[in-house]
Amino acid sequence: MKKIVKQVAGIDVAQNELVVQLGRMFDDWTPELHALKTFPNTAQGFAALLSWVNRLTPSDIPTRYVMEATGVYHECLAYYLVENGCEVTIVLPNKISNYMRTLEQKTMTDKTAAQAIALFGLERKLEPWTKPQAIYQKLRQLTRERSQLIELKTICKNQLHAEQSEAEGNKKSMARLKKRIDLLDKQEREILAEIKELIKTDPAVQQVVVLLCSITGVGLLTAATVLGETNGFDLICNKRQLTSYAGLDVREKQSGTSIKGKPRISKKGNKHLRKAMYLPALAAIRHDEHYKAVFTRLVAKDGIKMKAAVAVQRKLLEMMFTIFKKGEKYDSNYCKNQIEEMAPIETEKN
Repeated sequence: MKKIVKQVAGIDVAQNELVVQLGRMFDDWTPELHALKTFPNTAQGFAALLSWVNRLTPSDIPTRYVMEATGVYHECLAYYLVENGCEVTIVLPNKISNYMRTLEQKTMTDKTAAQAIALFGLERKLEPWTKPQAIYQKLRQLTRERSQLIELKTICKNQLHAEQSEAEGNKKSMARLKKRIDLLDKQEREILAEIKELIKTDPAVQQVVVLLCSITGVGLLTAATVLGETNGFDLICNKRQLTSYAGLDVREKQSGTSIKGKPRISKKGNKHLRKAMYLPALAAIRHDEHYKAVFTRLVAKDGIKMKAAVAVQRKLLEMMFTIFKKGEKYDSNYCKNQIEEMAPIETEKN
């Protein structure tokens, strides 16, 4: 008789409902999907889901709950499951969509999506998801709110400029736009003050922010955004994983001698991280000799300034991770000092 070695509940999350597919892996490495049910995306639905899974699965083998990161609709369920001692994994939607292309399914419904998520969970080794610390969650909420305000303010300024440039602009419209811009400015200042006060409430986080801000181009808002979006670099094991999470990893397509596509960044990751690193990278290129040299070398090689700027964004993000892990301030003359320290050793050898 075959023995069950792994159990997964694949959950397709929507705003109002949860489609749950149970799957299990046997000791001969054959997967099986054996139960499917829909629950409301509410607290009562969460309790019913957990009761249903416990009734249909053996208790001696833990069941891993796997779901996509669908905006914010999955968060309440994930929090509920973790608080009840369940193993949870949250994956990016592009991973599931890419996996579904390898299956024989030709239709795309909530049911087939839940089945694909369950099979994905059975076949892959997945990292557990942990609930974000309260301070990092609040930083993420505040920095995202500020980013939305900046975008809205830019739209208002463009509308105001268009009105002012017309031959007969509407004065009342311009007055309303100016009031709207003033309100957005006020709210932006309020959010910045909240971020500063929030960081001061935790001495450990405050110390990390000070270290990150020692990097050329990185300011308080950049540090707060990176910490909020990565949950304080929780579950980030190395630089490669961080750049992949941010979508700054390089995607290349090459086959034989006839197919050779241009390398591009994947953009399959956290867009808020990529956006947060853009202006700091430009500042680092202007004011830090190390990053300026990297930028100049890449521009000389490819002649594409944007590509070189993206490379600096990636290196700057990796440097933030290194500074966080080492707990030391950034030294812009580090490479130069290392060379000077090695020079006497090389002279003695000769």
